[in-house]
Amino acid sequence: MHAPQPAGGLPKTDVYVELKQQLTGLLEGEPDGLPNCANATALLYHALPALNWVGFYFLRAHELVLGPFQGKIACVRIGLGTGVCGTAAERRQTLIVPDVQEFPGHIACDAASRSEIVVPMVKSGHLLGVLDIDSPELDRFDRDDARGLEALVELLLERSEFDRLAG
Repeated sequence: MHAPQPAGGLPKTDVYVELKQQLTGLLEGEPDGLPNCANATALLYHALPALNWVGFYFLRAHELVLGPFQGKIACVRIGLGTGVCGTAAERRQTLIVPDVQEFPGHIACDAASRSEIVVPMVKSGHLLGVLDIDSPELDRFDRDDARGLEALVELLLERSEFDRLAG
């Protein structure tokens, strides 16, 4: 059993290198995308500082549907183009929102969330879903987070099968 290690004291880029190594170990021998995403959420939630929600939404027809997560109860369905998650999914690009209260159409599942980053999951040109991370701190996420999280999502996509999750 692998236990996530706190990432304190390391430069942010080194934190993501460590997280990628830990995620590689968690994915070893398990091809199913659902448990792999569940373990990835736990890893990120417990290893990165100042987070209050980490989770995945998977594309079903024309909306995102809640998948594995860590944190408070979440919104179950999000339309494409709606909120930060739906906008990132529709654009197929990572979105960093320093202050969610200033994002037009932000969906407030947890009033304590102040900033957010959303990374789309795109495999072979097909949108599968998004990784969504919230923080109670303003301006918590930057380009280093985006690059690090994009690398983790890419690793998940390379090592996991998501065919049974396709909607």
